[in-house]
Amino acid sequence: MATEQPLVVLVDDDSSIRQALARLFRTAGLKFIAFESAEQLLESGSLNSAGCLIADVRMPRMQGLELQQICREKWPALRTIIISAFNDEDAEPRAMKGGAVAFLHKPFDPMGLLNLVRGVLEKKEPKSKKPS
Repeated sequence: MATEQPLVVLVDDDSSIRQALARLFRTAGLKFIAFESAEQLLESGSLNSAGCLIADVRMPRMQGLELQQICREKWPALRTIIISAFNDEDAEPRAMKGGAVAFLHKPFDPMGLLNLVRGVLEKKEPKSKKPS
């Protein structure tokens, strides 16, 4: 019996990012869902079947790092990738210390993200370097 493919979940308030990544992941044959806010995501129940969460750092209301902390407490096996368009010196080390698999700066290479997500879903360690 085949196991159901894990869901890739994105939360980003930028609609162009949501649309572009939806095309990328669906074209690659991955199950994908995107949300405009962390609150919408948490209310949806989608994290119960998620294998990978991609979260933007800066969003209205709940920020990505706050969402990461909630997910770490409620879904400890969920692997998280944090993305950001801003050069916030504190965000990357906090994300990595909080257990993120990777921190990517926008604009990032879409194929690099796709390969990173595939590795996460296959439970492989990413090739990205984590700060010490």
